[in-house]
Amino acid sequence: MATDLSQIFKAYDVRGTVPDQLSPQVARAIGRAFARAVVLPDAAASGRAAAVVVGHDMRESGPGLVEAFAAGLTAEGVDVTRIGLCSTDGLYHASGVLGLPGAMFTASHNPASYNGIKLCRSGARPVGEATGLADVREITRVILDDSETAPGTGTGTGSGSGTVTDRDTLADYAAFLRGLVDLSGLRPLKVVVDAGNGMGGLTVPAVLGDAAGLPALPLDIVPLYFELDGTFPNHEANPLEPANLVDLQTAVVANEADLGLAFDGDADRCFVVDERGVPVSPSAVTALVGLREVEKEKAAGRTPTVIHNLITSRAVPDLLSAAGAELVRTRVGHSFIKAEMADRDAVFGGEHSAHYYFRDFFFADTGMLAAMHVLAALGEQQHPLSALAEMYEPYVASGEINSTVPDAAEATRRVLDAYRTAYPAIVVDTLDGVTVSHWDDHPQWWFNLRASNTEPLLRLNVEAADEDIMVKVRDDVLSLVRAEADEAGGAA
Repeated sequence: MATDLSQIFKAYDVRGTVPDQLSPQVARAIGRAFARAVVLPDAAASGRAAAVVVGHDMRESGPGLVEAFAAGLTAEGVDVTRIGLCSTDGLYHASGVLGLPGAMFTASHNPASYNGIKLCRSGARPVGEATGLADVREITRVILDDSETAPGTGTGTGSGSGTVTDRDTLADYAAFLRGLVDLSGLRPLKVVVDAGNGMGGLTVPAVLGDAAGLPALPLDIVPLYFELDGTFPNHEANPLEPANLVDLQTAVVANEADLGLAFDGDADRCFVVDERGVPVSPSAVTALVGLREVEKEKAAGRTPTVIHNLITSRAVPDLLSAAGAELVRTRVGHSFIKAEMADRDAVFGGEHSAHYYFRDFFFADTGMLAAMHVLAALGEQQHPLSALAEMYEPYVASGEINSTVPDAAEATRRVLDAYRTAYPAIVVDTLDGVTVSHWDDHPQWWFNLRASNTEPLLRLNVEAADEDIMVKVRDDVLSLVRAEADEAGGAA
């Protein structure tokens, strides 16, 4: 077997370079494995026909990989509905409304040479390492090792007679989202949108404009890089990196816009900048959107539950619990958030990485729906976004800082030893990495150190009550984290 599957099967999805890691042959094998591990067993348990909905983003390799993947599914007797170009949340919508397992071919914000597959069960329920992806990987390994290439060969139980049909779901997706947030009565807003040559170039005109046949909204959209181009000729489609927001920030100020929106490559994440071109933190967006969902839940006579990961600002639990919500803190990662969302019947969930999850959207993440809530919150009152966002950003955060270290466990131990000596009253928890908190004393601060699963990195996030405290804690922790690496460099 030429492909090392351990390199492309990640914790939540499949991702690798094309065609050396993710080739049509591998995609076909994954299609067969997905059928055997997930689709056929789920169909048998539910009494429904075995079928999968499949979409892809704007990468040039997408259609060929989809064709191979569909061939693998049909070889196992599974029917395939292809929806063509779509955002990841567009695929989740199709999985939810059609009641089908799904596969989205995308590598999100990764460079043009990459592609990948995000898999889900019917209703957009996630397929991750602990919920079926490991089984898909092992069956794929067997198929490739046994050279199972023809329909009906090997250990598959399908008939080899699955069908492929095409369906356009973009208009239904746009109408579904419009039904969740009413933007028709807003004051007029000018909005600059940077699609980064990703799928936002397709979805924004459909949802926020009239490209899908919906009534026009009181929005003046100024487009940046709406041309679908998987080579990303203007900048990476990763708004989490500050350099990729510069064009949007400049355009917001130059156009005297009310705000700016930036989507990543597959448009499941949305980042916001205010009228000054200043980024609004995803934690502030989590608090803003969360409060809207909490009030809606309370108005329906229900006690709202909101999920947030441990890297979000302390402002999120502070504000939402004060509004009457029950807060659930989770590890970083969408599979953990989605599992808690479903288990707790949570109305909303948010992450520091700008993933936003909604019960009304099959407990799945959608950047577009979060953007619509921000537009509604801004357009329903007269203050600028900077003043609105200020209420949700009372603290100062470092952002995520990566350090390359030879031994992450030893670096973490060094930090813990130093802080336990200097601050006996700290609280330490190990939900995800280590979180050290001095929040119940003054000065107020906390930090989290998490080791990367795939690289020799430690990731640091710090938050404090003011800038000086945050800077001191950040610099002190980094000096401890990097001490061993610095010594190794000096010795070299």
